[in-house]
Amino acid sequence: MADKTTSARLLTNSAFNASAFVVAAALNILVIPFVIRHLGLSAFGIAGLVAACIAPAMIFSAPLGLSAARAFAMRLDPDRQGEARRYFASALFLALTIGGTIAIVLGLGGPKLARTAFNLQQGDLGPAFAFAAFGWLCQCFSAVFLSLLTARQDYGSIASLNVGGTVVATAATFVMVPMLPQASTYLACQALGAMAALAGASALSLRLCRGWLSAPAFHRTEARDLARFGSWQLVAQGGGLIAAQADRYLLGALLPPEFVGFYVVAQRLEEAIYIGVLKIGEILFPFFSALQTEARDRRVDLLLRASWMLNLLAASALGAIIPAAGPVLYLWTGPHVAAEAELTLVTLSVAGILGCGVNALMFYLLAEGRSRANAIIAFVTAVVTLATSALALPAFGWPAAGWSACAGMLAQIVTVFALLGSSFDRAAGWPRIFHFVLQPLLIGIAAALVLQQVVNALIPGSVLPWWMVGGLYGAAVVAISAAVVAVSLLGRYGKTCARDLQSVWRRVLR
Repeated sequence: MADKTTSARLLTNSAFNASAFVVAAALNILVIPFVIRHLGLSAFGIAGLVAACIAPAMIFSAPLGLSAARAFAMRLDPDRQGEARRYFASALFLALTIGGTIAIVLGLGGPKLARTAFNLQQGDLGPAFAFAAFGWLCQCFSAVFLSLLTARQDYGSIASLNVGGTVVATAATFVMVPMLPQASTYLACQALGAMAALAGASALSLRLCRGWLSAPAFHRTEARDLARFGSWQLVAQGGGLIAAQADRYLLGALLPPEFVGFYVVAQRLEEAIYIGVLKIGEILFPFFSALQTEARDRRVDLLLRASWMLNLLAASALGAIIPAAGPVLYLWTGPHVAAEAELTLVTLSVAGILGCGVNALMFYLLAEGRSRANAIIAFVTAVVTLATSALALPAFGWPAAGWSACAGMLAQIVTVFALLGSSFDRAAGWPRIFHFVLQPLLIGIAAALVLQQVVNALIPGSVLPWWMVGGLYGAAVVAISAAVVAVSLLGRYGKTCARDLQSVWRRVLR
């Protein structure tokens, strides 16, 4: 009965996150061709470089939100509400003081950095950085308010807020970009969406979590606890940032902004699906945080089964992009962008599948407070990614974009298993880990690459109507899912996979 209740809760939370992702991804897919048509690829690439320059600020805001969520999840009892209020006040104080300082530095110093590093001379760099920095600051404050909802595992509210912010940003883009077609206008629309999400998060937290709220204040013990957990996450976020932005930085330094635009288009499509899978899986963080009193064997069992489900989803959703890459890009952005970005999209999709493979394991490490391990994983991933980019892009040029992401994700998988080896030897066993974690990824990638060859042979060229492109993607999802499930049902752990799959289907069809 406990397992059924647990599965139902996880599936419900994942469904909320999946719904929010579908809406956000659809709006992103809708808005990018519109923005490129009005701004041009060069200005769109400049907006991507400005966003990449602001991205290092996430090294502070993301760990702050995670630290606060973990602290609240461990203090859900009413008799510990006073402690929770002190943690909230301290988190809000850190967002106000440190976050505000970071936003000012980026807003004022960013234009000079962009002109020096990327040789950008456009006149709207000042407003572009100001809007981008303000949008990040809104996200920083939102992270604190959303951590309350995350600790309560209220993913329905979180999904509503995320959708609301995306809708506001999209609507503003359609109205404002044609009126003033500049990179700064597009970034201002994104900032408007972040501000709307912050307003909604504040109002919802006031209604649902009033007893936990407090004005910004510095409490030494609570701030130190947040910093202790968040310090290693700071390193982890830094490594993740380098891994995600390395190609974009080097492309901006080596090639005209137009090529950054090509890369951003490919990355945005892959990233939308990757983040969707990540959002579905992130419900495991508060879930495992609340299970610290359970036996290790039970936690590991739930972890591996959740990993199999997430990796099946990742292999199907991201793998289906590989055979459909050319037709999707042609229909979405036109023949010029499709010709340049198709190979990069395929490479990034393979990297995305590999990256999704250990997301559940990393949430498990976070929930156990092993943020140092996550920092090591991120550091190794960043070093390998940056080194590969630095070697491949100057030597091979634009076609090598995305190679570093694959190399970094392979290094990430090796590092995760090296760190978890001593913990999992007795509780799981390596054959079981291979079956639930690695096998879905390898089968999914192999099936996707085979389908790509079949599609290229049967449908030469990329000119297809939208309904055929959608059908191609859907058929690829079904084919890859069938291949992964068929292989997973074999062997001694096949019955567990079958039982969990049946549980999911019963929940979906109910």
